[in-house]
Amino acid sequence: MRGLTIDELKIGDRAYFEKIVSEDDVYSFAEITGDFNPLHVDEKKYKDVFKKRIAHGALIAGYLSACIGMYLPGPGTIYLSQNSKFNLPVYFGDTIKVEIEVLEIYKNENIAKLKTTCTNSTGHKVLTGEAFVMPPSK
Repeated sequence: MRGLTIDELKIGDRAYFEKIVSEDDVYSFAEITGDFNPLHVDEKKYKDVFKKRIAHGALIAGYLSACIGMYLPGPGTIYLSQNSKFNLPVYFGDTIKVEIEVLEIYKNENIAKLKTTCTNSTGHKVLTGEAFVMPPSK
C-alpha cells in the first residue's frame, strides 16, 4: 500500500477519520510516555480546573499522524513538522473528527503543507494547526 505522491496530490484534497477517546487510550498513552499527570489519570484531582479528567493533548495530536500516515498523503509519508494549538480540552468518551487538508504543494522540494484540525462531536475545534510532510516517492 502506497500513499499519494506529490504529483498526485491536489490543493484542497481532504481526508478524515473519527475516533472515540477511551479511558484505555489515555492510560496506554500515559504508560508509553510516562506522563501520569493527575489531570489525565486521577479522577479526584483538579476537578476545579476541567470538572473531570482530560486526554493528553499529545495523544490528540498523535491522531493527526495516523490520518497523515494512513489516509492523506498516506503510507510512506514522512512527517516533517507540526504546529498545534490546543483550543479546548478533550474528555474521555469524546468523539474526535481528525481532518487533514492540503493547503500548498512544493513539487520541487517534494513537500506539502497541510491544515490539521481535530473537532469534537459538538463541532468545536479542539486542536488546530499546520503540518509539513514529504509524500512517498513513486
